[in-house]
Amino acid sequence: GFMGPEQLPECLKGCDVVVIPAGVPRKPGMTRDDLFNTNASIVATLTTACAKHCPEAMICIISNPVNSTIPITSEVFKKQGVYNPKKIFGVTTLDIVRANTFVAELKGLDPAQVTVPVIGGHAGKTIIPLISQCTPKVDFPQDQLAKLTGRIQEAGTEVVQAKAGAGSATLSMAYAGARFVFSLLEAMKGKQGVVECSFVKSEETESPYFSTPLLLGKNGIEKNLGIGKITPFEEKMVAEAMAELKASIKKGEDFAKNFK
Repeated sequence: GFMGPEQLPECLKGCDVVVIPAGVPRKPGMTRDDLFNTNASIVATLTTACAKHCPEAMICIISNPVNSTIPITSEVFKKQGVYNPKKIFGVTTLDIVRANTFVAELKGLDPAQVTVPVIGGHAGKTIIPLISQCTPKVDFPQDQLAKLTGRIQEAGTEVVQAKAGAGSATLSMAYAGARFVFSLLEAMKGKQGVVECSFVKSEETESPYFSTPLLLGKNGIEKNLGIGKITPFEEKMVAEAMAELKASIKKGEDFAKNFK
């Protein structure tokens, strides 16, 4: 193992994949954005070291607020002249895992057999579960759909409140983070058809970063599979997420530009 800033260069040399979960967790009453000041500095410091010592590596960011820490990572890599948008991922997999679980519970299905794409960002109303694209196909009355969507969006806060000051989601985040990284490693080894949602540089909407299903491959993102066909309810959620997404992205970019 490696410890401390002085061993960081040695730790990162030759890495193919770097996963960054570092940072402080939320406490009751905090939003993910309240973590910004502490976690932004941690992410900027660690990704600067990555850009210098393993510029070709896949970078997977778990540290919140992901809606800002991914723009920070991108700007840091740009500063070092080694930016490749196909290799920088915001890990939003926990939203997908939660959506799969909640849908499975309501329909009496095995969560392992349920796949709900979750697009947008990784905070509150920027989390947009596409229940209409769920496999297997499921239907909910509108009031139940609205309630289910709200629970998926606020599931992280549910955990923070239940833990009453002892932190945020840990085991579920570890599972979700591992799932994303294992998928990425499989794709890097040449497995075909590996798809995961992730918050990345995107041209799918007017937001410069946006999570959608991605086909992963040897070089990171092989193809952005886009949003696909969605319902008016889902379209409205996408439209309503834009202002918050853009503000969080700008906040991250501004921070990175001034980070020494």
